[in-house]
Amino acid sequence: MSLFVIAEFLAAPDQHDRLRTALEALIEPTLDEPGCLSYRAYVDPNDPARMVIVERWENRQAFDEHFTTPHLRHAQRVLDRILARPLTLRTLVEASQESAP
Repeated sequence: MSLFVIAEFLAAPDQHDRLRTALEALIEPTLDEPGCLSYRAYVDPNDPARMVIVERWENRQAFDEHFTTPHLRHAQRVLDRILARPLTLRTLVEASQESAP
């Protein structure tokens, strides 16, 4: 079952260029990871301090393994210094794939 992830970021004052650079640096190595189907960064056109990454993974295991990669661990150290608040992660599955309660 595919897993969709929306990661939301808010840069600290005067840090939006560093945020964009940090997130863009994640794209290529993340797309090379096993199980990564899509990984794209977006910026709010009305507020450059707000960015999101929209991801699609083959399954939860592939997404979980993403957090063990050197490029993500490095990015987390950078983000800790430039974000106004901790990032927000939302994980989603297609409604038709969701298991019944």
